[in-house]
Amino acid sequence: MIRSMTGYGRGVFSTTEREYTVEIKSVNHRYTDINIKLPYVLSFAEEKIKKKILDKIERGKIDVTITFVNNSDLGKKITINKSLAKTYIEELRKLQEENDIIDDISIMKISRLPDVLNIVQDNNSDILWEELDKALEEAINSLVEAKEKEGSKLAEDLLARLETINDNILKISQYSTGLIEQYVVKLKDRIKEMLQTDIVDEARISQEVVLYADKSSIEEEITRLKSHVAQFKELLQSISVKKTGKRLDFIIQEMNREINTIGSKSNCLEITNLVIELKTELEDVREQVQNIE
Repeated sequence: MIRSMTGYGRGVFSTTEREYTVEIKSVNHRYTDINIKLPYVLSFAEEKIKKKILDKIERGKIDVTITFVNNSDLGKKITINKSLAKTYIEELRKLQEENDIIDDISIMKISRLPDVLNIVQDNNSDILWEELDKALEEAINSLVEAKEKEGSKLAEDLLARLETINDNILKISQYSTGLIEQYVVKLKDRIKEMLQTDIVDEARISQEVVLYADKSSIEEEITRLKSHVAQFKELLQSISVKKTGKRLDFIIQEMNREINTIGSKSNCLEITNLVIELKTELEDVREQVQNIE
C-alpha cells in the first residue's frame, strides 16, 4: 500500500503529575528532513525521536512539536549558589552599616536575588523517555494511518489515469498496424503519378518499404510502454512501501522516453494526437507521484 507524504498525527500520554503531547506534521520533500521542537528538559531524547520516526517513515519534511507539563520534581533539581549568596549578604550588610539602614536581610529575600536559586535538569532521562515514548508511538501510528489513507486515494486516482494511458497505447498500436500497407499504396500511387505509368518496380518498392518499416516501427516502444504500465500498477498495489515514490518516478521517466520516441517516429496525425494526450496524462501522473512517500 502506497503512502502520501502528507499527514498529521497526535499522541498524548499523562500521569497524575506529568503530561506529554506529541504532534507530527509531514509534507512533501525530496529527501527526509526532520525538525523537532521540544522543551529543554527533554532535549536528551532528540536523537531517539529521530530514529524512531525514521524506522516508520521513508521521506518527507517532518515537523515534530512536543509539549510537556511537569507538575512534579522529576527532571528538576534545585541548587543554591552559596558563594554568591554569601557575597550578597556581605555587601548588603556593608551597605546597611554605612547608611544606618535597619537590618532586613532574610533568607527568602536572598533566595530571590539573581542566580542564587536555580532549577536545573536532573538525571531522570530513563523515566522521562519511557513516558514520552508512549505519546510518540501514538503520534507516529496516527501519522502513518493518515498517510496510508491519503495514499489509498492517490492510488485510486493513479490507477484510473493508467487505464486512460493504457487505452491510448492500444489505440496507437491499432493505428500503427496498417501504416505499412498505407505507405505502400501511397508510394505506388506517387510513383505512377510522377512517371505517368502503371508499371512499378516491385523490388524497389520492397526496398523502400523495408527502410520505412525499420525507421517508423514503434512495436518495441509500445511493448515497453505496456510493460511500464504493468510495473506501475504492481507497485501501486504492492504491500511494501520502500522507496515506492522514487521507483514510480523512475518508471514515469522511462514511459516519457518511449512516448517521445513514438512521437518522433510518427507520420500519422491520429498517433501524434494520441501522443499529446499521453504526455498530458503522464504529466498529471508525475505530479501525483510527487506526493508519494
